[in-house]
Amino acid sequence: MIGPLRELAHMAGIYDDYWDQKGNRRATGAATDIALLSAMGFDVSSDEAIEATLADLKAEAARRALPRWLIVEPDCETRHTLAQPAEAIRLLHEDGSAKALPTGPDPVLPAGSEIVVPPLPVGIHVLSVDGEETTLLVAPAAIPLPERDWGVTLPLYGLRSEQEGGLGDYSDLAEAVTALGRAGASFVGLNPVHASFPSDENAFSPYSPAHRRRLSTMHIALGDDRPTQGGTLIDYAKILPAHRAALEAAFARFETAGGDARFDRWIAAEGGSLERFATHQALSDLHGPYWCHWDEPLQDAHSPAARAFREAHPREIRFHCWLQWTAEQQLQAVSDAADAEGMHFGLYLDLAVGTHPHGAETWSDGSLFAPGVSLGAPPDAFSPDGQCWALAPFNPHALAAMHFRPLAETLRRQMRFAKLLRIDHVLGFERAYWVPTDADAPGTYVVMPREAMLAVVRIEAARAGATVIGEDLGNVPDGLQEAMSRSGLLGCRLCMFEQPEHAEFRKPEDYTEAALASFGSHDVPTWAGWRAGLDIEVRHDLGYLDEEGYSNGLEWRRSEVAGFDKLAGTNGDGPDALHRFLGSVKSRLVALQLEDILGVLEQANLPGTVDTHPNWRRRLPVGVKALDGHPAVLAAAKIMKESGRQE
Repeated sequence: MIGPLRELAHMAGIYDDYWDQKGNRRATGAATDIALLSAMGFDVSSDEAIEATLADLKAEAARRALPRWLIVEPDCETRHTLAQPAEAIRLLHEDGSAKALPTGPDPVLPAGSEIVVPPLPVGIHVLSVDGEETTLLVAPAAIPLPERDWGVTLPLYGLRSEQEGGLGDYSDLAEAVTALGRAGASFVGLNPVHASFPSDENAFSPYSPAHRRRLSTMHIALGDDRPTQGGTLIDYAKILPAHRAALEAAFARFETAGGDARFDRWIAAEGGSLERFATHQALSDLHGPYWCHWDEPLQDAHSPAARAFREAHPREIRFHCWLQWTAEQQLQAVSDAADAEGMHFGLYLDLAVGTHPHGAETWSDGSLFAPGVSLGAPPDAFSPDGQCWALAPFNPHALAAMHFRPLAETLRRQMRFAKLLRIDHVLGFERAYWVPTDADAPGTYVVMPREAMLAVVRIEAARAGATVIGEDLGNVPDGLQEAMSRSGLLGCRLCMFEQPEHAEFRKPEDYTEAALASFGSHDVPTWAGWRAGLDIEVRHDLGYLDEEGYSNGLEWRRSEVAGFDKLAGTNGDGPDALHRFLGSVKSRLVALQLEDILGVLEQANLPGTVDTHPNWRRRLPVGVKALDGHPAVLAAAKIMKESGRQE
C-alpha cells in the first residue's frame, strides 16, 4: 500500500521510477516527489497538507461530470455521457460567444445521461457543466502529409554581406531565401528566432530563449547603419551594443517623424501580452537580464511595483514594442520573398522545447510554468549525472486549466511566418524529464497530456495550412512515434545515425516515409567534418576524450565513413554523392545543410560546451548575394530535381 505522498505524486503524473538506456531501473523517492509536486503548485509543506491536497484532487475528480478535456472532430455532432448529475450546461465558443445546451424536460440530468454538442469549427472551445469546465479540442484527425520535396537549412546568424562580417539579419535572410527559392528549394530552415536577452551579450543560444511568442531583435536589419566586424567568428560582445545603439537611434527618428498609425493599431491589438513583454525588456535594461536578480516587488508582472514602472517609463516600453513590430515586419518580408519565388513552404522555423526560467516568458506568465525545476535528460553513458538544460517546463496541470491556449498561441506565432515548423524534442509531448533545481533530489519523468497537445498541433496546423515535424531523436517513449504518425506529424531522420548495426547504414528505401531526412543537424558535425573526424579531434583537444578514447573514436569513425561510402557511393569530401543519396530516400522531405553545400568543416554547436567552443558564432564562407547562382547551390538543386523532389 502506497502512502499519501506517492499517491498524490501518481495522480499528478510523476514517475516513481524509469529505465535508463542501459536497461537499469532508476527509482526516485520522497524528495523528488515533494520537489516536483511543489513545482506544480500543490501544497506539500506537511503531512497534513499532503493529505488535504490529495483529498481535494480526489473530490475534484469525483464531482466532474465530464473529463478535463475531450478531442472531437470538426463539424460533427458529438454525444457525451455524464458521470454525474448536471443542471446547467453551457457551450463557450472560441470566439467568446456562449449558449446554453438543452437538458430536456427535467431540471437535472441524471448521471448516465447523454448530452449532445452541436457541430463545432476547428478550434478550442469549452463546455461548462455546473461550473466545471471541459476543454473541447476540435481538431482534424491528421495533418496531410506533404509531397516529396526538399529545402535548405542555414544559420541566420552566420549570413553576411560580401564585404564585411557583422551578424546575419532579416534582410540577409530575405536575400538567401530568394536565391535558394530561385534554385528550386521549397523551404529554408532556421534555428529558433525567439526573443533573447538583449542586455546579456553572452546569451545568444537560440535554444535558451527569453520568450517563444516574441521575436529576436538582434537580427533586425539596419541598412547602412548596420554594425560591422570582421573575422570568421562573430563577437557578440562588440556587435550587440553597437546594434542596440543603432536601433535606439532608428526609433528616435521614427518617433520624431510622427510614428506610424499601423504601429499604434498593432500595439492595441496585441494587448496586455505585449505590454508585459515590453515592460520586462525595459526592466531588464535597468536591472539586468534575469528577473530573479531584481528587487522582489518587481519579480511579479502583476505587482503594484511593476505597474508603477510601466506608468513611469512609457517611452522605454514603447521602444521595445517598436522592436517587436519591426522584427515582425521584417520576418514577414522574408515570408513574402519566399512566396514571390513560389516556394511551397517558405520558412521552416524551429520551436524551442522550453524557455529560460528567468526570462520574459516566465515573468509574464509565471503560473503557466513549473518553478524550481528544469527540463533535462536522465543519466546516460555521456552524462552519468544526467543533464539540466536550464529551461522552464510547462506545468501540465496549469496548461490544461488554461485550455491549452498558451500552447496554441505559441504554435500560432511561429506559423504566422512559416508553413513548416519543427518542434524541438517532441519527446516532451509524451513525458518530460524534470530536474529539481531548488532541492537536492534526482530528477524523474512527468506525464504530459500527449493526445491533447497533438490535437492542439493539428488545430493550429489546419488553420495555417502548415506541415509539422517533431524532433524525435534519442530515447523515444513507446507509442509516441505511432501517435505522431496518426496525427500526420513528420519525424526526423539523421543519416549519420541511421545505422541498425555499426557502419551498416539504412538503405534509402527503408527510411521512414513520414519524416524529414537530413545528413546531420546543428548539434553534430558537418558532412566534411564528419568524414574528417573533426568532432573527435575537438573533443580530444578539449579534454573530453583521453588518448585511448581518441584513438578508438577515430577508428570507429573510419569504419562509419567506409560503411556510408559503400552504400551511398560517396568517395571523397564533395557533397554531390551525399545529396544524391538524400534525394533517393523514402522520406517525404529532405533538408540539405548550407554548410554541407559550401564545404564548411566546423559544426555550429558542440553540445555540452559553453565557452570552450565557438557555438553559434561561425560565419558562412560566402556572402548572401553569392548564393544566387552559386555553382554548389545549383549542383545540389539539380540533384534534387533529378531525384523527383521538384516539379
